[in-house]
Parts: sequence; structure tokens; C-alpha cells
Amino acid sequence: MRIVSQLQALVNDQVVPGLSYAYLTEKNCFQGQWGVNTWQPQVTTIPPDALYDLASLTKVLGTTTAVLQLIGQGIWTYDLPVQKLIPEFPHSQVTLRQLMTHTSGLRGYIPQRDQLTSLQLLQAIINLPLTSEWRRVIRYTDTGPILAGVMLERYYQWPVQVVIEKQVLRPLALKTATFQPNPQQCVVTSQRNNHWLRGVVHDPKAFQLGKHCASAGLFAGIADLLKFSSWFLGLWQPATAPISQAQIQTLFQSFTRVSPGRSFGWDLLWNAQQEAVLYHTGYTGNFWILDRAQKRALIVLSNRVHPENNNQRFLRRRNAIVENFLNN
Repeated sequence: MRIVSQLQALVNDQVVPGLSYAYLTEKNCFQGQWGVNTWQPQVTTIPPDALYDLASLTKVLGTTTAVLQLIGQGIWTYDLPVQKLIPEFPHSQVTLRQLMTHTSGLRGYIPQRDQLTSLQLLQAIINLPLTSEWRRVIRYTDTGPILAGVMLERYYQWPVQVVIEKQVLRPLALKTATFQPNPQQCVVTSQRNNHWLRGVVHDPKAFQLGKHCASAGLFAGIADLLKFSSWFLGLWQPATAPISQAQIQTLFQSFTRVSPGRSFGWDLLWNAQQEAVLYHTGYTGNFWILDRAQKRALIVLSNRVHPENNNQRFLRRRNAIVENFLNN
């Protein structure tokens, strides 16, 4: 299989230290793990059943699913104004749909962000100015899902990461997925303050916000993403599913009129048959494709930010792998 060769080449060509992958079809599941955990300060092995910093995959596995549950129950709507749950939010025209399709037009820059406390950072995000891009431009940011997380907190009266644990991880019996991993099970990413990050979230906002962050912070292994993928492809029916198969099916279309379109929480791509597939990436070196029409999925978890964040070779090779998946 060419995709497997492409993935193995990421390790052989030292694009990433190591990776875990799964290619799921209706009848088969191909899995593998190659490479090492770290190159620096010395070479170390990948732990058995390795947990990876999922980074922005947290947005779709956790936050999006928790939001969709409330919509499916008729408690929220896609076009719920953000102000309904966050009264101090200054923009009455911005909706949940716009947060989750990245069409809110909120400016993402926060001055002196790294010097702010968790509470100060949340308040800065709530008070971000609105730009002329509102409803006109898809601009991917983490601020939309973070605000959706604040909405979840206001509804449940729990920190958003507790919401995700109770409403998504436990009902789906995702046993390795956690916001509080055992560092010895985790793959190392890059450095912060001269310390290698292992079991500590890589994303700066997530590190600051802690349990109040809905955009990153989740760690998991390949088995739990396979389980979630089987559910989203309709190959597994959990007894306590957070959302229905009918609701999952609706995600395979654009939720905005802004070109080229985006699903709710997820990005959209199209396979060779011009059928919509769900796609998302994680900054640390993860990518995930769900093709419900063809009953197949590709999950790739890696630590492409080790030892340094700026790994452009990985991004080019990732794009080629995604293109190969879509065209076959």
C-alpha cells in the first residue's frame, strides 16, 4: 500500500522521529508504529501504547462532539448567539456556527499573551475585536473553539475539559484519552524553558488555560482514535453515543456559504468520487481523515515538533499523503 510506504518514509528520511498510524476500512485495519521517541538529548524508544499530544484534534474529538450533543438534544442550535451563554461577549451578531466554522471574524492577536493568567487570557479572548471578515472569510484560529468551550462551561458549570471527559470520553469508553496523562506513556514534543515536554501540553494557550481550554490539551493513543473513527464511519454503534449516526452524517457537508466551505468543527475535503470527507490536523504532527461514504479512515500521530517546531518538510509530505488517500 503506497500510503504505508509514504508514512514509513517519514521516519526513514528523518522527517519525524517516530509515528503511529492506522488505516481503517470496512473489512480491514492496518496499523503500525515506527521510529523513536526522541532524538535529543539522546535517542529513546517509543513507549508501548504511546500517548500523543493531540493538539488541535482536541477540537474535533472533544469540543465539537460535546457541542453537537447539546444541539442534537435540542438544547442548543447551530445559530445560537454567543451572547446567550456569555453575556459579556461584545458582539451580538456572532453565533456558535461561526465560531465552529472559523467565520466569526474575531481578530486572533492578543498582546503580551504569555504574561497573562488563565482568567486574564479568557477575558482577552472574550473581548477580541470583530473584523470586516465576519461571515466573509474562513480563517482558522483556536479562539472560536475556545469560546465554544466557554459556552459549554457556562451551561454545565464545569471546566470544559471535565465536560469533554464526562460527555464524550467516558460514554465512548475511550480508555487512553486523557487531559492528565502519565508522562512515561507519552511521546516527547519540543522544549519549553529548556525542559522537554512529555505529558505536558505543547500548545501555549492550552498550557495557560489548563482545564478551561477547549482547543488543545487532550492526549490519546491510536486505539482510541480508531474507536472514534469506527463510530463516525458507522462501523460501530456504542450503547451510550453522545450523538446519533444521523447527526454524524450531517457533518459531511459545508455549514457555511463561505468558499471553499467547512463542516461544523471539522475541515472538509473531497475524495475522487467528489464525496465530502472530514479532515483535521494537530500542530504537533497529527492528521485525521474520515471518509464515511467509502467507509475508510486514516489516522497519523507523530511528534513532528521534536526537536524543533518549524518542520516544513513534514507539512509538504503530509499534504502528499492526504492527496494520495483522497485519490484512491
